[in-house]
Amino acid sequence: MMGAGPDVAETATANMPAGWMAGPGTAHGGMLAAAARRFPDAPQPFVDLSTGINPHPYPMPDLAPECFTRLPDAEDLARLEAVAARAYGAASSEMVVAAPGTQILISLLPHLLPRRDAPNTASVAILSPTYGEHARSWVNAGYPVTEVDSLEAAGTADRVILCNPNNPNGRCFATSELRPLADRLAKRGGWLVIDEAFADFEAPGTSVVPHLPHPAIVVLRSFGKTYGLAGIRLGFMVADATTASLLRLALGPWVVSGPAIEAGVTALGDDGWRRASMARLAADAARLDALLTVTGLRLVGGTLLFRLYEGDRASSLLDQLGQDGILVRGFAGHARWLRFGIPGSPSHWARLERLIAAIC
Repeated sequence: MMGAGPDVAETATANMPAGWMAGPGTAHGGMLAAAARRFPDAPQPFVDLSTGINPHPYPMPDLAPECFTRLPDAEDLARLEAVAARAYGAASSEMVVAAPGTQILISLLPHLLPRRDAPNTASVAILSPTYGEHARSWVNAGYPVTEVDSLEAAGTADRVILCNPNNPNGRCFATSELRPLADRLAKRGGWLVIDEAFADFEAPGTSVVPHLPHPAIVVLRSFGKTYGLAGIRLGFMVADATTASLLRLALGPWVVSGPAIEAGVTALGDDGWRRASMARLAADAARLDALLTVTGLRLVGGTLLFRLYEGDRASSLLDQLGQDGILVRGFAGHARWLRFGIPGSPSHWARLERLIAAIC
């Protein structure tokens, strides 16, 4: 697996300190048990700023007991996908497929997307550094995976994977930049997979979904990050109707639980909450940026759900914060980076402010 830079799977493995692995070769935030092992003397509970999940969750609606006790009807799932289509700007609900989180979609796509080639002859380019599960899934499916740092370099591959906006640096591409790449891929039977997990709180026009269908584009959308309900396990794929039907067949019936359907329908239909949450997160992000100025860290990217900073003190701050029960994300491959999620309560803000004042 050779390419323009270090292998993506190796980069993904390296991007967290030892002991913070969700499984072999996979690094993730939010791993409180691993944090407790690494910082056994830290005060509990931890303030978990290691994820990009909205710290102000959508208020869960009262759910009817029946959604727990019966299998959901096909009409229930169709209702959810119709609401999601409207929320994301898709042209038709036939293009939207609900799933138990986007992670399962990331794992399935290398096995699902139609191809005219053998895995060992098709090339995959992943714009990196980025979410490591994309590389892991394609490597596990037998594809040679290469890390690239530009759309121009990615354009030579048969499958191109990118996050928009990207995790961890918030890099964004306009639809006008992505469309020519997708057109070239379509001509040779290739695919452009765009992970829009953090697009809900970006400026209008960031998402490519309103410009679909396109024969080569598949888009992933996260529910749990935006609505702070990661435990619901709900996500969506948006693609042309033919590709969407292939995924529906692969997933089978009852793929989304009754409670997830009801929560998703309510939350996705609440435009007012989404606008208010975006304004609140913008204020929170600005507050965090101002707070961390005294540490010497410099803001280098991010979204309203996480901020990426750079500085010479990054590694020592990671340990100091962890020892005091505040978890942030470090990157072994980028020792000067720290990624902070947004504090979710006055007490969390107070703990972080006290610690920053003490160590700076």
